[in-house]
Amino acid sequence: MSTTVRELGPYLALVLVGFLPNEIWRVFGIVIARGLNEDSELMVWVRAVATAILAGIIAQLILTPPGALAIVPLVVRLGAVTTGFLAFLIVRRSVFVGVLVGEVALVLGALLWA
Repeated sequence: MSTTVRELGPYLALVLVGFLPNEIWRVFGIVIARGLNEDSELMVWVRAVATAILAGIIAQLILTPPGALAIVPLVVRLGAVTTGFLAFLIVRRSVFVGVLVGEVALVLGALLWA
């Protein structure tokens, strides 16, 4: 085997084992979702469950953070989430702006608190 193929081996394994199995289900979901009414009770329920799961993950990251985030004080984490959410609301519900402002607030708060 050549050196280039050996160097690419871990990346190829990552694509084959990590990416492709998930991508198949995404494509399958897109094909099935084409015929669904976006305002149907099923879709409203799915959206509500997805939102609840996301809210739970965010709450867990704020209250019991893993790794390096555990060093950042709770006040800074709560302030960053609040700042990001306010930016999201102010800038026409832009998720990108909300996440960006929240990240900047988290980093600056962590640097200033230390």
